[in-house]
Amino acid sequence: MTEILTLTIPGECAGQRLDQSLARLLPQHSRSRIQAWCDAGVVSLNGRTATRKSKVYGGETVTLQVLPHAAEQSQRPEAMALDIVFEDAEVLVVNKPPGLVTHPGAGNWSGTLLNALLYHCPALLKLPRAGIVHRLDKDTSGLLVVAKTVQAQTSLVRALQARTVKRLYWAVALGHFAQTQGTIEAPIGRHPVQRTRMAVVPGGKPAVTHYRVLRQYRSAAWVECRLETGRTHQIRVHLAHIGHPLLGDPVYATRRHLPMRFQRQALHARALALQHPGSGQEMAWEAPPPEDFQQLLAWLETNDVG
Repeated sequence: MTEILTLTIPGECAGQRLDQSLARLLPQHSRSRIQAWCDAGVVSLNGRTATRKSKVYGGETVTLQVLPHAAEQSQRPEAMALDIVFEDAEVLVVNKPPGLVTHPGAGNWSGTLLNALLYHCPALLKLPRAGIVHRLDKDTSGLLVVAKTVQAQTSLVRALQARTVKRLYWAVALGHFAQTQGTIEAPIGRHPVQRTRMAVVPGGKPAVTHYRVLRQYRSAAWVECRLETGRTHQIRVHLAHIGHPLLGDPVYATRRHLPMRFQRQALHARALALQHPGSGQEMAWEAPPPEDFQQLLAWLETNDVG
């Protein structure tokens, strides 16, 4: 039920803006949240809709509707199609399409994989992050494992930390690789200036990526990457670090492109293998790349053979 508050502006607030007065009267709410309520038209002053800049003189009656923050609604089930590769009582493996955010966050409080998982399996609401133990970037497609019990989640988190979960990716990276295979071992952390980016930085978290060129084209390569660690943007950062950013990457490959435009970073989580947290059985799954990735490989085979 929506909460309605009725307040009286005290005399000591005379001359202030309405949002300033409300911030004083409602210290449990942030100034930005109070301003958002004013902008939404749910705050009235003496019966009339008020703005954040409305002046108060003391003695006025304020009525406001306490709107929930988007973050408070993020853990809500939403009916969305899921490509479920495997499911039993303890784990669920999903093939995530490109463009789907894994977990709610700033700017994406709904319409995420988490919301879809809660609709598919309401019991996941009892688990931290709805059982999600690792993430894929919004525009990265492919396999992702979800725990359905606390015990399974603890086991999978430990397996990821122990580096026993095997994750294989396909990527299309720009440029000509001097070596057909190699290992990139370079620490990753926040970019020292551009805080929304990751970078290879001294003192960053250890990160290891093994790569193998499956097919070298004239101006790009089809590459297989195997992760030992799972740092944010790891493959994107590591390949850019050695001079081969991913095709279509809006963050790490903004200066280089092919004649064919690709609308996202060319990265797909192709294979996943792990020890089942309940039975202990070794299990493995594969997912073919989505249509746009397949079309990209076909275009390279026809137009970019060197």
